[in-house]
Amino acid sequence: MNVKLAPDTLLHSYKSFNGFVARLTKEESERMKGMDEVVSVIPNRIHSIQTTRSWNFIGFPENVQRSKVESDTIVGILDTGIWPNSSSFSDRGLGPPPQRWKGSCQNFTCNNKIIGAKYFRVDADIADIISPVDTLGHGSHTASTAAGNSVSNANLFGLGTGTLRGEVPSARIAVYKVCWKTGCSNADILAGFDAAIQDGVDIISVSLGPRMVTFTDYFDDEFAIGAFHAMKRGILTSKAAGNAGPHRGTMTNPAPWIITVAASTTDRKFSTKLQLGNGRIFHGISLNTFSPTQKSYPLIYAGDAGRRNNSMSRFCRENDLDGALVKGKIVLCDGYTPSQYVGLASGAAGLIFTATLTSVSVEAFAMPTIQITPSDGNSVSSYLKSTRNPTATVFKSIEGKDSSAPYIATFSARGPNTVTPNILKPDIAAPGVNILAAWSSVSPISGVRGDTRVSTLNIISGTSMACPHVSGAAAYVKSNHPNWSPAAIKSALMTTATPMNPTVDLDAEFAYGAGQINPLKAANPGLVYDAGENDYISFLCGQGYNSSSLQLITGDKSTCTSANKGSVFDLNLPSFTLSTPRSSHNNVTFNRTVTNVGSATSKYRATITAHPSSLKVEVVPNVLAFSSLGQKLSFTLKIEGSINADLVSFSMIWDDGTFKARSPVVVYAP
Repeated sequence: MNVKLAPDTLLHSYKSFNGFVARLTKEESERMKGMDEVVSVIPNRIHSIQTTRSWNFIGFPENVQRSKVESDTIVGILDTGIWPNSSSFSDRGLGPPPQRWKGSCQNFTCNNKIIGAKYFRVDADIADIISPVDTLGHGSHTASTAAGNSVSNANLFGLGTGTLRGEVPSARIAVYKVCWKTGCSNADILAGFDAAIQDGVDIISVSLGPRMVTFTDYFDDEFAIGAFHAMKRGILTSKAAGNAGPHRGTMTNPAPWIITVAASTTDRKFSTKLQLGNGRIFHGISLNTFSPTQKSYPLIYAGDAGRRNNSMSRFCRENDLDGALVKGKIVLCDGYTPSQYVGLASGAAGLIFTATLTSVSVEAFAMPTIQITPSDGNSVSSYLKSTRNPTATVFKSIEGKDSSAPYIATFSARGPNTVTPNILKPDIAAPGVNILAAWSSVSPISGVRGDTRVSTLNIISGTSMACPHVSGAAAYVKSNHPNWSPAAIKSALMTTATPMNPTVDLDAEFAYGAGQINPLKAANPGLVYDAGENDYISFLCGQGYNSSSLQLITGDKSTCTSANKGSVFDLNLPSFTLSTPRSSHNNVTFNRTVTNVGSATSKYRATITAHPSSLKVEVVPNVLAFSSLGQKLSFTLKIEGSINADLVSFSMIWDDGTFKARSPVVVYAP
């Protein structure tokens, strides 16, 4: 290259793909972008981390039949590291790692459960413990959800009691610490991908994402780049959809070689009781582990307790409250303020938030809290003004049942796919609300410095928590079918997913993809839609990428020609998506090939579920007769007509009487 770099400019070189990390001036960066051999120059963006009842809820009991290969399956976790002292990561009963394993442990004592542990910190200015040890808790939570041991009588100070376990409890874990207190840089993320690929993991789990909704080209996206190279090595990447919901177009993981995971609820919810001095009782939500230490506490309105007449005190941010006025009192707050901004609330004895209850997800605070409706908040305010000595008590939370579950969490990012509108995203949904899992005991469960509660478990929510459910499910499928490709595993998970209710989740497939995971069925899907590197290259050529870009990305002599510029409608995905203006007439054909992995001799018939009469939908042929395992047969799905709604969805199902492979079909107006 013609750019002259200072000796200390090169920070890191990747091995699995052609790339490096360098400290460049703006001028050097622009000059490098203009070089023929450079595909892209990506600024070092900072990303953020995106948290047992869930496995039983989705129909995956602890005593499920398991393959002997499970203990040879390795799940790679890109996150904040791991807390090795957790019972979830004991190696009791496990033999040595698989002989093929090439990983190692860096400033960390591994065992036969945690067989690899590395950290990446390209930016030397980041201050943290320099080891893979998890000081934040998030990485331990995701790792235990995917592949943690079974831990009986697990609970968070009496809440959520049950057996904690990962999907594949005898699988091995390799951790790649790419996130620090300041966030997760894309240079570190790519280094984590690179190492995981070189080490030989089977599944990569990534519960990370941008702090702001950003839409980029596939190869300006470090997650798409890392996952593409993982796919080349036979490794499926499971990725959190992000927490920017509930609006459409907020999903930021568009690559078809990634399985993108939305967050759904389970039937467990937490509720909390508030009692006023006049005896009136209100019920709200929170994750309150504190029991009252006295009968009642003085009650004050936050708007009357600000520092130097600070009107912002009504939102109960710690720096806005006057400690002399709120200490030892329960404070009535306007709206809802997340725990990290409330802090210790200047010594308050508790907080009452008044905000619309849009979600059942709860978070831990450093003091007793409850969230009630604005209407109930008005009643509390009226009581406060009616007496000279108002009092209140917030009780410890209790566990209840949410009979309307599953549905998609409000925070879960929604489709459509803004990079390739004719590919469905997210792909699938999994439990991500109020999930109990492992935690770092040096990290307060509320995330607030000064919170003295110590626990190796925590209950948190996010698409970060949904992602490792799918990572674990993918590892379970992989353990039953070691030779399946990433696309085949993704297909098995999607075509066996449990349908969700579009009258509850109005964004339908843009909220939940193919539906909620069903790992038991995914291990025996009957048919799979397979795809490999050449299929994705053909797709990318059809999307406008040129040969030089592909060669630098793939590391081989791949070229884009007129023969391999594939249509997006021909990419062999287990879903069908058409973006079209309302009332516009369409005549589109999707080409697909399925591989028989069910019964050697079988006959599948295609059915289309109810759809608008304005659309003519036809499967040709509508019967596929297989005579052997591994046999591949092709078909087309033709859609003709128009829609008069923003979104129309239905299903195409292949059924042989034993197996059903269901694919979502989505037609929508952008």
